[in-house]
Amino acid sequence: MEKQVHIVIPEGTKVLTRPAGRVGIVAHAPSAPEHSYRVRFADGLEESFRRIDLTIFKHVQDEVPGGPDATDLYRFVIYRCVVGSTAYGLSQEGSDMDRRGFYLPPADIEWSLAGVPEQLETDSEEVYWEIEKFIRLALKANPNVLECFYSPLVETCTPLAQELIDLRHIFLSQYVHRTYNAYVLSQFKKLEQDLRNHGHVRWKHVMHLIRLLLSGVVVLRHGFVPLRVDEYRDRLLAIRRGEVPWEDVEHWRLTLHRELDDALASTTLPEHPDYERANEFLIRARRISASTEYAA
Repeated sequence: MEKQVHIVIPEGTKVLTRPAGRVGIVAHAPSAPEHSYRVRFADGLEESFRRIDLTIFKHVQDEVPGGPDATDLYRFVIYRCVVGSTAYGLSQEGSDMDRRGFYLPPADIEWSLAGVPEQLETDSEEVYWEIEKFIRLALKANPNVLECFYSPLVETCTPLAQELIDLRHIFLSQYVHRTYNAYVLSQFKKLEQDLRNHGHVRWKHVMHLIRLLLSGVVVLRHGFVPLRVDEYRDRLLAIRRGEVPWEDVEHWRLTLHRELDDALASTTLPEHPDYERANEFLIRARRISASTEYAA
């Protein structure tokens, strides 16, 4: 969904070419906070901005009496699970506890001028998407979202949320190959550049990229999203510790890309996710949120 943005230029910023206060439309909002937003202006031109340079809809929210306080919206989280290293079986002493899920705000808040944020974040370890955003990301085979459907560590799940979890199979499609493959390729290009320019890489990130390829192969071959990686735990943790030569990591990665291609060729997953059933559920959820009896 496109939302107005108010561009704020911090003192000393050189990257922005538009004046402070210019209003545009978010043409593309990335799921990763470090990636750029693409903003379309009234003249039809688009520019990319870092999240830190944007205040999304803030000028409207501040002017609406009774606008939502993000802290209050957490009570509308209807699904919360643990993902990340804990769910993968890769946790070590000091590992973070990553929680993800989705929330369903009441209609009177969502329909107001203030609107609601597409995601709630307490920090990098806790993220909850607004239910429509969650569904849209799932339809695109976003791995962070798909893993929520299959986490064995569920902390909150209302009956309505369980209905969506029971529909998790409708989101699995051949898009998994494109999404997983493209993301890992793009990230490894950046890692290779870091290695050339700085002589080191973030080995934890490397480990999770290999894990993502392993997961993608299973999704295409067997039709579910695996979280536990017990079979590969020792090899993956060795990568995290930086004990595996880069050449060996590269060999494993390229092998997994080929396995991903082979899995696509033989997969029984549909070419596209089931948009119709996903839409039907979203409409039902919206109707529930509009009822006077609704409470998360």
